[in-house]
Amino acid sequence: MGGMVDACFLGPYGENDALLEKLVVEFLRDHVYWRRNFHPADPPAIPTSAAGQPGYRQLEARMRRELHQLSAALKQSVPFHSPRYLGHMVSDLLLPGLAAQILTLPYNPNNVSEDAAPVTVDLEVQVGLQLARMLGYVHDPAAPDCAFGHLTSGGTSANLQALRLALALKAFPVALRAAQVPDIALPDDDVAAFNLGSTDAVALLQSWNEWLGAQLPAQQRRWRERVQAQRLEQRGLAAFFDVHPSLRPPLVLAPATAHYSWSKGMKLLGLGRDMLQAIPQRGMRLDADALADMVEACRNSGQPVLMTVGVLGTTEYGSIDPVDRICDVRDAAQASDFGFGVHVDAAWGGYLAALFRNPDGSLRARGEVAAGFQSFPSPAVHAAFAALGRCDSVTVDPHKLGYLPYGAGAFVCRDHRAMGLLAESADYVFHSQSPAGYLAHYRNLGLYTLEGSKPGAAAAAAYVTHKVLPLDHTGFGVLQRHSIAAAEAFVARARHLVADVGDVAHACIPFEPDSNLVCVAIAPRRSRTVAAASTFVRKLHDGLRSDPRRPLQTHEFFGSVTTLHLDGLDSDDRERILGELGLDEPGADDETGLVVLRHTLMNPYLIDHENGISYIDLYFEYLEDRIRALAG
Repeated sequence: MGGMVDACFLGPYGENDALLEKLVVEFLRDHVYWRRNFHPADPPAIPTSAAGQPGYRQLEARMRRELHQLSAALKQSVPFHSPRYLGHMVSDLLLPGLAAQILTLPYNPNNVSEDAAPVTVDLEVQVGLQLARMLGYVHDPAAPDCAFGHLTSGGTSANLQALRLALALKAFPVALRAAQVPDIALPDDDVAAFNLGSTDAVALLQSWNEWLGAQLPAQQRRWRERVQAQRLEQRGLAAFFDVHPSLRPPLVLAPATAHYSWSKGMKLLGLGRDMLQAIPQRGMRLDADALADMVEACRNSGQPVLMTVGVLGTTEYGSIDPVDRICDVRDAAQASDFGFGVHVDAAWGGYLAALFRNPDGSLRARGEVAAGFQSFPSPAVHAAFAALGRCDSVTVDPHKLGYLPYGAGAFVCRDHRAMGLLAESADYVFHSQSPAGYLAHYRNLGLYTLEGSKPGAAAAAAYVTHKVLPLDHTGFGVLQRHSIAAAEAFVARARHLVADVGDVAHACIPFEPDSNLVCVAIAPRRSRTVAAASTFVRKLHDGLRSDPRRPLQTHEFFGSVTTLHLDGLDSDDRERILGELGLDEPGADDETGLVVLRHTLMNPYLIDHENGISYIDLYFEYLEDRIRALAG
């Protein structure tokens, strides 16, 4: 396993308890010294005799009692740390992040502004640059088109931020035309303005900022107010489209495999669920040809598109959409004056990008990445990761494959200059003039984020983790290699299961994984219907799911399930899967949702080389026994 990874986690057996305890005690003492040396001449507010007072002892006793009860209750939590856990997108926590978060919590920084978090707000901006570098964006703050990123509560908030920014950027050129700003080259009409590509819209925004900066202060204020009055954010959706009758609300095109957060976001923004259209998929990956046809149909009908979404690691299957081809479709449409944005939801797979980066930030060739793997990455997967820098924005979740505590998502956009369109002001929080320089400019993060309060401890955890384990193949990539290797070993062992249980059940891997999520479909030979197969898998899952009524130690393994909706598949995939499982084609009134086992291969100790144990082999031995018991 190697010493580097062995020092990363508390460990399945708590092997690194002394290390974590030493770190926590050391920096707790350091925090106390900081308090004592703030104004050392001030007398202690809590007298030394307080600990002997009855009220003190009573409160201490109540506190200990409640904490002991909490600790006892938490023993019923899911053991994410164990290599016997193969369920959802969570595993053991990285020690540098855990220690940094614990260290920072007593300082209680709120990353809404520099007044509330003079240290950690800078760390959060640096985290954005660290992630931007991993994704292939410009990450030099001195560059005019430097990327920008910030932490969120999770991927859902980050996806909503992407929608907000894309809508603001799409509508702003229309506002400039309505305000009749002089001396700036504006599109000829509202439709052309609304269909500017993201790059052209950012360039127009930059021209506006430069023009505004050249005006006298009184003129600046007048023109700023005049443009603001025309913006969609000021008027609201209904009034904006009433004033511009040649325009129609834009669509968002997202793959059928997209996370439900996109539906949430469309409703929250007021665009509505009907404006979210599903892009067909093949093999659980976005069909780029179908996307091109949809975009062309929108262009021909005059239906604007806000953005297309690609998924870098779907929630169910870990599939990687063809990001490069999505960008190609965008570029071709923009060449025909039909622009829209591209966002990649890489909440799951974003950190795998570390495997594709050299320490200097350059892209590794596919052969270099593939060394030591059986099939990862495929040419399509390598091309998708290589194209991330072409996208307008990306969602990444440090609390998933970043192995950090909840909640820590992240939003990263390709060009920070667009972020000014999201700025919101509150005099009691933001009272200083915008300073010069990239890092200083974003010290008031709350101007741009959805959250009005932001935990600085999460930023500290991410920053320190990325410094200890740089986001390239020599740092974080070492950890990700174990995850991908485990997934490949899991797939190989799953193929043996097909033969091992063939006398009593059919089994298959519905879709070859692109990353480290693997699903297994199982159907007893005595059953021919999708409904019966789903019932069988649910019974299998009863022994794999968390049940607070049962002691954790009675579980051999933990896993999860998902539903494969057959009516959403293309005919080839549908026929193949039904055939491999020996199931009949569902009738018009039959159930078409096939329940399958879902496995997340995050834990780096699934293959324990130190003790010669493969928890993957143990899992499949357990699974075979359960299949035979239920199918007999």
